Amino acid sequence: AGSEQQQRALMLFDTRMKKAEMFRPLIEGKVSMYVCGVTPYDFSHARAYVAFDVLYRYLKYLGYEVEYVRNFTDIDDKIIRRANEAGETATSLSSRFIDEFLRDMVELQCLPPTREPRVTEHTKEIIDLITKIEEKGKAYTIEGDGVYFSVDNFPEYLSLSGRSLDHNLPGSRVAVDTRKRNPADFALWKSAKEGEPFWESPWGRGRPGWHIECSAMSGHYLGHAFDIHGGGKDLIFPHHENELAQSRAAYPESEVKCWMHNGFVNNNGQKMAKADKNFFTIRDIIALYHPMALRLFLMRTHYRSDVNHSDAGLEFASGRVYYIYQVLNAKMLPPFI
Repeated sequence: AGSEQQQRALMLFDTRMKKAEMFRPLIEGKVSMYVCGVTPYDFSHARAYVAFDVLYRYLKYLGYEVEYVRNFTDIDDKIIRRANEAGETATSLSSRFIDEFLRDMVELQCLPPTREPRVTEHTKEIIDLITKIEEKGKAYTIEGDGVYFSVDNFPEYLSLSGRSLDHNLPGSRVAVDTRKRNPADFALWKSAKEGEPFWESPWGRGRPGWHIECSAMSGHYLGHAFDIHGGGKDLIFPHHENELAQSRAAYPESEVKCWMHNGFVNNNGQKMAKADKNFFTIRDIIALYHPMALRLFLMRTHYRSDVNHSDAGLEFASGRVYYIYQVLNAKMLPPFI
């Protein structure tokens, strides 16, 4: 047993603890991992999914049985807005871009996760979780607006990011609303606006907030305590911070052993973002380079470090991939006589 544990020795950096620690799963021989997936309203980038595919493969290589869950946020303000612009339903738009994302993952040779749940298929679990938070006195309703999490009633808030409440992150999606008890309180359930998709709930017609979905789906598939939660470092706050708060508010025994976050892909020193029009999708890159060149380009930088998009870097990775395939092909040829 000792020899087997040594063979499986693995150090992982935990964002919450701010240090690398020896990884030991909750259940010997098994690993439970949840990674935040795409909001499918456009073509996607690759960094997070390649990074966690490498981890997934390595855990399997070490002999672990891995339950890997990666979700689709298939209802969201951006999806509704883009669907309205395109003259189609939110369901049609999100389903179309989910299919495109899955094609990209095949091109990049990312293994399919064990489960790929969609938010719209888990509204019951989401409503049940919000109800539980409300019963614990950690949420309140704003008439005509929705249900909000009360950060003042959760002393652990900001334990993941280490931020202070007065340190607001630009673009964090935290709306300013004078009806909220604390400006940092965030939506668990949003009341439906005219023409928006909705689901029935104890608080009226509406849809889930951004953060609650991942708490509900991770808990549903992996339990209230699991091993690894991953995503890009832009998700540390507010998304993962709010996930942690929601989950522990409802179930104090909730725990993630290791929070992992990958670095950004930058363009000219700035984080790539669709809003800044400096964003390159997987499709943009593989139209010019072999998909494995993009995968190698991303893998050559430590997953927690930012990587700068450059043609020179992609050209180098392309050359290395070509060389690897040449070597492999030569080994498969019959010996020269």
